[in-house]
Amino acid sequence: MNSADLFNKAKNMFPGGVNSPVRYYAPNPVYFRKAIGDRIFDVNGKEYLDFNMGFGAMIAGYGNEEVISEVHELDYLSIPLGVPSELEILLADEIKAAIPSIEMMRFTNSGTEATMHAIRLARAYTGRKLIIKMNAGFHGSHDYVLISAGSGALTFGTPSSPGIPDEIGKTVLVSDYNNIADTEALFKKYRDQIAALIVEPILGNIGLINPDAGYLKNLEKICHENGALLILDEVITGFRFGYNGYQNIADLNPDLTILGKIIGGGLPIGLFGGKRKIMEMISPSGKVYQSGTFSANPATMASGLATLHYLKNADYKYIGKMVDLITNILQPYINEHEIILNQYQSMFQIFFTGSRVYNFKSAMASDSKRFMSFFKYCLQKGVYLSPGQYETNFIGFLHSPEDVEIAATVMEGGIEASRN
Repeated sequence: MNSADLFNKAKNMFPGGVNSPVRYYAPNPVYFRKAIGDRIFDVNGKEYLDFNMGFGAMIAGYGNEEVISEVHELDYLSIPLGVPSELEILLADEIKAAIPSIEMMRFTNSGTEATMHAIRLARAYTGRKLIIKMNAGFHGSHDYVLISAGSGALTFGTPSSPGIPDEIGKTVLVSDYNNIADTEALFKKYRDQIAALIVEPILGNIGLINPDAGYLKNLEKICHENGALLILDEVITGFRFGYNGYQNIADLNPDLTILGKIIGGGLPIGLFGGKRKIMEMISPSGKVYQSGTFSANPATMASGLATLHYLKNADYKYIGKMVDLITNILQPYINEHEIILNQYQSMFQIFFTGSRVYNFKSAMASDSKRFMSFFKYCLQKGVYLSPGQYETNFIGFLHSPEDVEIAATVMEGGIEASRN
């Protein structure tokens, strides 16, 4: 069967034919069966250079021999499910040493779970109800955060999902990213009611938007001056730019941190952690309940541990240089076609607009139809980018300069073709 045939079957099984909205694109998504290194192969054997890399999770590449070898040595299949194991302690040790603000932690099975539990914990710790999130900030698909959300929620026109009770929606305040005055105004109005502010340090689910200089430090200051917790969502950025979090780079000291993606090495994972006095409120040491049969499961712990061991000795400057290579090749086209390429080290996204993209409103000015024309051109030519204007592309350690140059040349053609 080809991708069209499989999609026709899938439409009768899954809403919209997919198991996550952003995976859909017309007329049908490509179905894949194999991955190795920086390449993925569809059901008909066609080869693609992959710049989605599992939405950033596969920074070490697919089938990385060093990672696979250690995973087998850890013998995770012999460990029973739903019981404590040494693997969870070993992985936690690595994370705690790399990101000192995480004094204690809990593993979950997704970033969605992690943010849900962190928000509940913040409300319990402060005794307050309200949280602040950023317009188009994405923190998963639970009721607390699926309000003015990015990623597929924005792509398909439902940034605030139906089905969320008004009572819950009223506990969520929305601020404009990179607009410190907007956040200050919310704190001035609701000061004693705000439990926490949750933010991605780099917005990665509305394309890619970098923080302005001093912005994140100011958010931290405002939170602490007003008795609110700062929850830093590093699901994308954790271990992406170095063997640490973005908080280490930006000299931040969040109360709670969210991790995911990379720390699972390609298997389902999430994590919330932070200050000991806050985390000790979690059951059984405290009264805030959180649990999960598959939390800290041996397979994920082994994959995550092997991945972090690989990353500990990796040259992060290399993957940053690969994005610089793409930027240098595309620069003449960017200047000629009024296109913006936002990047930070090993992440990048193209916006089809001539103006700086720094918040929700400026990102929405991008021509999303032109982006999809660009995406489909690249797909047809064997370059798989993240399938949506409001997603981000990623470089991994197994991308070679030759592959990156090939992909950038294809992107040149895609930019040109998108004009027609």
